[in-house]
Amino acid sequence: MTGSRWQKSTYSEGGSAACVELALDRTGTLHLRESVTPATVTTVSPTALAALIDRIKSEGPSGG
Repeated sequence: MTGSRWQKSTYSEGGSAACVELALDRTGTLHLRESVTPATVTTVSPTALAALIDRIKSEGPSGG
């Protein structure tokens, strides 16, 4: 992901060094990383990420 443009989550705290960052590549694949460990990148499709977010919203962080 060298040269990718990473974007911080809007939920990241302003002064905190720890945040979730997201990059979209030419194929439409999303890449997620924690700013504290930027070399560790998780790859996910936009559809899968949307499904995960929807499930978290519906069940809550404790799993339902």
